[in-house]
Amino acid sequence: MVDKISSWRFAEEYIQEPQAIARARARADELGIESVTPSVGAQLSLLVNAMNAKQVVEVGTGAGVSGLWLLSGNQQMVLASIETEAEYQTQAKLAFSHAGIPTARLRLINGKSVEVLTNLADSAYDLALLDGDRETLIEQVQQCQRLLRPGGVLAITHALWRDRVPDQQMQDENTEIYREVLEIILNNDQFIPALSAIGDGLLLASKR
Repeated sequence: MVDKISSWRFAEEYIQEPQAIARARARADELGIESVTPSVGAQLSLLVNAMNAKQVVEVGTGAGVSGLWLLSGNQQMVLASIETEAEYQTQAKLAFSHAGIPTARLRLINGKSVEVLTNLADSAYDLALLDGDRETLIEQVQQCQRLLRPGGVLAITHALWRDRVPDQQMQDENTEIYREVLEIILNNDQFIPALSAIGDGLLLASKR
């Protein structure tokens, strides 16, 4: 008897990654970096294209997987990517170079997420992706509310955290952080939220 393929797995395997992103993912795996899944990457690329986004910021450069997906959304977008690990950004630079991304489309910033976000301009960004520094995630959300333009989108990965968030018996620190973020976004009348089960959970919120 053939095992039935789950809808989640089917959705994940529906998207075929470009070769440059697949190579970046392989380097990320070697470094132990957990990258966005192909379905999440495709969703981010779709958003960039649909919004005709010009300025995007991400927290968590990793080895460049999410950045490549974002940059694939259109040819005009400029990505500001924040990372605390210099080694990761070295690998990301390699990935961007192999993909033929012009340096004019990249601002790779090494530093702590909240400190860097605090220095970004108000209402200057079309999309903000939060995929790192979980311990300061709530502060990152607060900064993104300021730096996103009206109609801009906040995207938060791992929003269901290993399927633990829906299970109220799970009360570890990471799970509680994501629960609190979900609650904050849901009760913030400045955002229109939507929660998707793709990847490890993707929370999207558009600024009114």
